[in-house]
Amino acid sequence: MEAITPTTLHLKKAEGLELAFSDGTEAMLPLRYLRKYCPCAGCQGERDLLGRTQLPIVSTHYDGPVTALSGELVGNYAMRVVWSDGHVAGIYTFAYLYELAQQHNRGEAPAR
Repeated sequence: MEAITPTTLHLKKAEGLELAFSDGTEAMLPLRYLRKYCPCAGCQGERDLLGRTQLPIVSTHYDGPVTALSGELVGNYAMRVVWSDGHVAGIYTFAYLYELAQQHNRGEAPAR
């Protein structure tokens, strides 16, 4: 089975991330949504080998404006966003972005 890959990754620094994938899935993920579901251990909690959370999950509720200062590709598998709140640790794999796009399109919250 061939991997689903992004065909479009367009970061609109004041709006969101425009995505399209090789299977036809498209989405516009708002910046607040992306920041809220940052995949880093600081935001989601670090887990041990059994899946138990070892660090408390940091609450990621952003009521104020959040913007993306920049975005960069990480190898051929992910992207990193530099946020206006100084956060830079999250690496969004293409597989994770695909999950976020599908869940956002269905109106669901991602599993944490």
